[in-house]
Amino acid sequence: MLGRIRTVVLWILALAFIVITLNSNEPYLVRLRGTGHAALLIIGLAAPLLLLLGGRWRDGIAGRMLVSAWCIPLLALTATQFTFAWRKYETFQTAPEVARLLGRHFIVGYTTVDEAAALAGQGLIAGVYVTHHNVRGRTEAQLSADIARLQAARRAAGLPPLLVSADQEGGRVAHLSPTLPNMPGLATLADLPAARRAHDAYEMGRAQGQSLASAGINFNLAPVVDLRPRWTRNRLDFHTLIGQRAISNDPAVVGDIALGYVRGLEASGVQAAAKHFPGLGRVEADTHHFSAQLDTAADVLEQSDWRPFRQVLDSSHAAMMVGHVMVDAIDRERPASHSKAVLEGLIRGRWNYQGVIITDDLVMGAIYGRDLCKAVVEALNGGADLLLVAYDGTQFHRVLACAKQALAGGQIDLAALRRSDERLTRWLRQDDGPQAANVMTSSGRSAGTRWKAVE
Repeated sequence: MLGRIRTVVLWILALAFIVITLNSNEPYLVRLRGTGHAALLIIGLAAPLLLLLGGRWRDGIAGRMLVSAWCIPLLALTATQFTFAWRKYETFQTAPEVARLLGRHFIVGYTTVDEAAALAGQGLIAGVYVTHHNVRGRTEAQLSADIARLQAARRAAGLPPLLVSADQEGGRVAHLSPTLPNMPGLATLADLPAARRAHDAYEMGRAQGQSLASAGINFNLAPVVDLRPRWTRNRLDFHTLIGQRAISNDPAVVGDIALGYVRGLEASGVQAAAKHFPGLGRVEADTHHFSAQLDTAADVLEQSDWRPFRQVLDSSHAAMMVGHVMVDAIDRERPASHSKAVLEGLIRGRWNYQGVIITDDLVMGAIYGRDLCKAVVEALNGGADLLLVAYDGTQFHRVLACAKQALAGGQIDLAALRRSDERLTRWLRQDDGPQAANVMTSSGRSAGTRWKAVE
């Protein structure tokens, strides 16, 4: 009996290790990289050897099958690592003209400054995403030095400065703290009188913008403009936690505070991104892991969830982050982040928004777990200007391979890319940069607007 139990356990472990090694470079197993992969390699070598020495090969067909099964993890690990290395090699073999054409549309997370500098220097990316692991145990001076090195690589290559982005919302989400100071969440302003909350939001944005700019961060992926959901606890929401990040359930309050905060960032030389369109306040599924649908009528959304987005975008230079939620009233087949009907039809067409659209992280289950290549191509063709590959930056090699293959096959809309390039150029133009836009006057009103939506 003990021998049978041991055999069953060995089979379960073998199958588990096969699954793990076959998926060793997938985002869900990102924590295994480095020492984890070394451990998998040792186990993959040692397990079959120990089984052979233990006489399992002589136990007939069942024993030989078990030994053979324990040989698979080593082969799988070798195959996945070779695939990753080949994709990385192909990335750096990208022709300069292709790199400049496609690379302007990606913002990528990174693990080491060396790998980010290599991508930046070849024009393969438009920007980087800085988060926890880039600042853990480091000082602001060290972070600033890293970013300066990346920008130096761009200058040496004769390329425009990098967009250096971060999620520094304040409150619960402040991925650069404690290296950079955190601020209270914007929701703490929701109960103030209207004039006071707009003023205080501006001051919070200005102070946080100065902190970010001093470290070299020029693009903050904030504020959250989603309405607060009706529920207090959602068992299907593991990571988004929008109920703890949203400002209010009142569109007017959200719009006033978000706009004031954006103007404060812009006055400090930091771009902002209003997120996560079409709004997560009515969405129960967490797009980090699952597909999600928004089944509310469009006219209801226009009068509620979308009002704060319109207010911020009409009166600032903010970019717009589009999430991976399907808007049933517009496109039941695709998440908004790569739906042409949403990006071009609604946002560019009906709203006449000609600013910058950035996708939410493509390394999320709602996208990565589906057809990633299709999402990349449709986002580029549909009107998205920047595609974010944040949580696991190494997946950029796969994302770029998708874009390059589509380009070679004539599936990339070059006219759409040209329009996107024009939007990015206009957004980043030095003589019309964030410091010149919508600076708050002493009366609390905007000094000017850039894009007006068509009602």
